[in-house]
Amino acid sequence: MAGVFHFTNPDVFIEIIPAVLPAKKLIVYISGLLEIAGGITLQVRITRRAAGIGLIALLIAVFPANINMLLRADHYPAIPALALWLRLPLQFVLIYLVYWSSIRQNQSES
Repeated sequence: MAGVFHFTNPDVFIEIIPAVLPAKKLIVYISGLLEIAGGITLQVRITRRAAGIGLIALLIAVFPANINMLLRADHYPAIPALALWLRLPLQFVLIYLVYWSSIRQNQSES
């Protein structure tokens, strides 16, 4: 669902991309497409490991946007500062969950 949101509300994601990056709308669409593709291919055993690696790479790639949001917290008054802080370690939890559900689980099934 988060990947679809990139297409229905791209401005939300464009706003959080660091200013140094060009082609923000393209970045939003590509990251949304990758999220959707990763979610689908995570469901297929033969592609699960590759999907996990791709999703972990994507989670790492979008981490600067989370930092950018925190550094520009005044631009997001509707989001509590604590939520912006908690989002940073949550990214590592998500990375671990993707690893556990795709790579680690796949290794134990072999």
